Amino acid sequence: MIDLRSDTVTKPDDEMREAAAGAAVGDDVYGEDPTVNELEDRAAEAVGKEAALFVPTGTMGNQVAARVHTDRGQEAVVERESHVYKWELGGFAQHSGLQLRPVDGGSRGVPTGEQVREAYVAEDVHRPGTGLLSLENTHNSKGGVAIDPERIGAAAAAARDLGVPVHLDGARVFNAATALDVSVTEITDHVDSVMFCLSKGLGAPIGSMLAGSEAFVEEARRTRKLFGGGMRQVGVVAGPGLRALENVSDLATDHENARALAEGIADVEGLSVQEPETNIVLADVSGTGLEPDDVLDRLEDRGVRATPFGPGTVRFCTHRDVDREDVERAVEGVSGALA
Repeated sequence: MIDLRSDTVTKPDDEMREAAAGAAVGDDVYGEDPTVNELEDRAAEAVGKEAALFVPTGTMGNQVAARVHTDRGQEAVVERESHVYKWELGGFAQHSGLQLRPVDGGSRGVPTGEQVREAYVAEDVHRPGTGLLSLENTHNSKGGVAIDPERIGAAAAAARDLGVPVHLDGARVFNAATALDVSVTEITDHVDSVMFCLSKGLGAPIGSMLAGSEAFVEEARRTRKLFGGGMRQVGVVAGPGLRALENVSDLATDHENARALAEGIADVEGLSVQEPETNIVLADVSGTGLEPDDVLDRLEDRGVRATPFGPGTVRFCTHRDVDREDVERAVEGVSGALA
């Protein structure tokens, strides 16, 4: 079975398993896990921030950031198809008491500076004010588009001029930097905090990093504890996370495989395939006359797994557990399933 549902399905490789088995550990709540401490230092350096915090999931990282940056009742400006708005169970409202003001970021999934200014609400006796701008890169719902630093910078600058902090859901920000051929700090320098996942394209079995200023991370550590994320001898998980940071250079292969997959299935009758920028391939299956779930059943019968992704759309996601031979077999499977 070739599993292209998500890059979250990767299995830790032998080096990661060895790193887990040999990790020095301590109680992380006391700040005594040396492997976690090393991971946090290296993660902060990687994204150009003063400090970083290890969290179990990317969703927790985003939710912690929102809680730290804002006061209850404030508004958060979000892109209307962003992960924090669509896929995190209304966490900004549930955990931080925020009202959300969604804006349409267009095909690139990022608001312009003008849109940020238009969405801004000043605090007064009647209104709570805008407390956060949340951006996303790569943008999952837009098909893994890699948003260039200039667009991120323009939106962030508008927020900064208004005194509004900016958080970046950078679950796949290293994919963005790889696709754009820029350093990741060219993207992250524009924002106050950034979350990135170790457990997607980088291949770790669990974990994400939340980075920002020392003061931000100090408060984020307390909030992580509040949210149930205070962990103990977690070096056995942080060890593979350290190894995952060394896999950034491999992301280009995932992107190449995504392009090969897209090109291979583009001629299948009834499919309209979006040209991928990173490791996500979106295929509109409306032309087949089948519902996405029916298409997925046919693919499963041919040994290929994908995932439904909105009306008439199926998503394929390449990752480090899929090589070019797997991609070629997947193309054959898609072609056979929809012939």
